[in-house]
Amino acid sequence: MAPRFNLDGSEIQPLKICMIGAGGFIGSHLCEKLMLETEHSVLAIDVYSDKIQHLLEAGKPWSKRIEFHKINIKHDSRLEGLIKLADLTINLAAICTPADYNTRPLDTIYSNFIDALPVVRYCSDNNKRLIHFSTCEVYGKTIGSFLPRDSPLLRDPAFYVLKEDESPCIFGPIEKQRWSYACAKQLIERLIYAEGAENDLQFTIVRPFNWIGPRMDFIPGVDGPSEGVPRVLACFSTNLLKGEPLKLVDGGKSQRTFIFIKDAIEAVLLMILFSGEP
Repeated sequence: MAPRFNLDGSEIQPLKICMIGAGGFIGSHLCEKLMLETEHSVLAIDVYSDKIQHLLEAGKPWSKRIEFHKINIKHDSRLEGLIKLADLTINLAAICTPADYNTRPLDTIYSNFIDALPVVRYCSDNNKRLIHFSTCEVYGKTIGSFLPRDSPLLRDPAFYVLKEDESPCIFGPIEKQRWSYACAKQLIERLIYAEGAENDLQFTIVRPFNWIGPRMDFIPGVDGPSEGVPRVLACFSTNLLKGEPLKLVDGGKSQRTFIFIKDAIEAVLLMILFSGEP
C-alpha cells in the first residue's frame, strides 16, 4: 500500500483502533475500508459479528490486523483494557432505528447516553482520542416546520437551514417519545465537549445524515424478523419484492437527502488518518 502523509508531510503510522459497534452497518463498512486500504489494526467490539464475518476468516491478508471481541459494553470490565491498548477509540454503538426508539425510549436513553458514559470516561482517563458517532437528529426541528401552511415565509429557505453553532434546538414534547433518541445523543455530545474543555479529551463528533447502502437494514421475514419495521428504503424494497404499492411518508410530501455509505466512509477515513491533527 502507498504511504499516507500528515498535513506536515510526515508519514502516517499505523494505528490500533478500538471500534465499538464494529459489527453494525457503519462499522462493517469501516472495517472493510481499514483492512483493504490501510495498515491500521482494529479491535472490533460488538455482540454480533455476522456483518464482518468475511473479514474474520483465517488466512486473509489482514487476518493479524483485526480481532473480534464479543462484548456487551453495558457490563463488561474488559472494555477499559481494550481502550487502553488502542491509539484511538471509535464509538458506533447505539439504538438508532426509528422502529426501536419510537417504542423503546428507556432502552434508547440507556444505549445512547448511559452506556456511552464509561467509553467517554475511559478515553478521558487514559488520554485516548475518541471519535463518537452521534446523529443529525440532535439539530431537532426547523423553524419552518412550525409555520402555517399558508405562510409566505414557507418559500424562504432560511427557515429550513440548520446551522451547527447558531440554530436553536427545537425538540418535540416529552410525550413524543421518539425525541428520546435525539435528547440522549445531544446530552452525550455535551458531556464529551465538557470533557474536552475541562480535561483535554481529544475528540471528533460525527452526525450521520441518512447514510444508506448494503447491510443497512433488513427485509422483514427474509433476512430479519417478520414483525419489525425497518427504515424507509428497506420498507420500499419489501413493497417491491412483494409487488405492493410503495408506502410514502406523508403521502409523498416528505423529502430526504441520502448519502451512500461508501462516500461517507471516505470522510470517516480522513478523520482517522488525520486524527490528532490541528
